[in-house]
Amino acid sequence: MKGLGNVIAIELKLAMRDPMSAFFALAFPMVILWVKMRNGGSLPSGLPMIDAVVPMLSVFVIGLASLVILPATLAQYRERRVLKRLRATPAAPTMIFGAQWVAHMLLAVLGSVLIAVVGLAVYGMGGPVDPVSVVVAWVLGALSLGSIGLLIGALVPSGRTATVIGLAVFFPMVFVSGAMSARETLPESMRSVGDLTPMAPAVQAIRAAWEGQPASPLTLAVMVAIFIVAGGVALKAFRW
Repeated sequence: MKGLGNVIAIELKLAMRDPMSAFFALAFPMVILWVKMRNGGSLPSGLPMIDAVVPMLSVFVIGLASLVILPATLAQYRERRVLKRLRATPAAPTMIFGAQWVAHMLLAVLGSVLIAVVGLAVYGMGGPVDPVSVVVAWVLGALSLGSIGLLIGALVPSGRTATVIGLAVFFPMVFVSGAMSARETLPESMRSVGDLTPMAPAVQAIRAAWEGQPASPLTLAVMVAIFIVAGGVALKAFRW
């Protein structure tokens, strides 16, 4: 466990030291928060905009860390033959996946906490009604999206290709799932498409918990199913 903890710490430091990773996980969501809150206001339901934007952007951060930064890191290690060297050690794919997932999700935690702190301190956000359920939904979202990122990273040969694929997966989902704009403000056709994406359950579950609404068991089950299926396929398909 100590060895795994050291690996996670090193991976987190490397991610934090990478200017692009740090910018997209920590600074870029803050820019979006500022843009979204320039006019303030409320949603049609009467919910203050800030109380919808912060949980939405937390999923945005999870998606960036899971679908863009994480697979690019794994693919870069393959491209630089780091994984080949690790193959000669006792490190198993499960350990590599676990260390990468935890390190990148800790980066996402920092980004999510930063958004919440600014929301509370600057925009007068009320805070989550059910913090425990928010954490549970956040972790399930990180597991489901992280498993997809690991699947991409398990197969793609180069960091550049992984980044292109990750962005191609990430951005369409962000715009239709409700992670960029509140679902209730999107056209019905876009919501219907967004509901089919792996990001939508995370948005719905985190927002519901934030507003004190009961989480849909189906929504939670979908995230668990995505984690099991995508994670299992990633382990089977992993290439050193």
